[in-house]
Amino acid sequence: MKIQVIFDKAAVDRKMKTGWGFSVLVDDKILFDTGEKGEWLIGNLKQMNIAAGKIEGVVISHNHWDHTGGLWSLLKTAKKNLPVYGCPGFPEEFRKSVSASGGMPVKSGKFAEISKNIRVTGEISGNYKGDPMPEQALVAKTENGISVITGCAHPGILKMLDEIKKKFKEERLFLVMGGFHLLDEDKRILDFIVSEFKNMGVEKVGPTHCSGPKAEAAFAEEYGENFIAVKAGVTIQI
Repeated sequence: MKIQVIFDKAAVDRKMKTGWGFSVLVDDKILFDTGEKGEWLIGNLKQMNIAAGKIEGVVISHNHWDHTGGLWSLLKTAKKNLPVYGCPGFPEEFRKSVSASGGMPVKSGKFAEISKNIRVTGEISGNYKGDPMPEQALVAKTENGISVITGCAHPGILKMLDEIKKKFKEERLFLVMGGFHLLDEDKRILDFIVSEFKNMGVEKVGPTHCSGPKAEAAFAEEYGENFIAVKAGVTIQI
């Protein structure tokens, strides 16, 4: 199984658009988040020779503009009634907009398989600037173990991994990648989180987006060759 990074703050090719937000395609069929702008998402898909019409589902981690921004343009070019998995805690306006754009909103409140060996965690409670911010992650299972993709990890990256480990007690954590929301954390907190990743047995890491340069550096130092520099255009085999 592979993960293709469609949108991020950096890219391997100058022809690809970069910005604030995140988007990856899992196993050629499930898109996780859509970046900040539709034109940029569609352009990057074309640069990577990925047909929007072949995408079978979209998972939105949380209802922030930099993760939903590309969704509306995608739905105009994707197949009709494309399933869009959102947390029940998303505002009703989000679901109405999905329907109006030709998609099919799906409330993913619980841990569930949405495609073969690809699951959503369902809603995990979190907060952002004092307000509730429900979020979900994506989990892919392969012979290497489980790989976890997070959008911003507003509930806390360790909390989200704890919830996932409860469902996969016997599986190893092969890869954890995405936004870890550690931009404002000090070295003490970062060192603790990195050590907890190691204690959990996480084999490879790919922090990006809102993880922040200090967190990325801390993970890179600890993980060495098992640190993945996440950029648009990168393909990761899991």
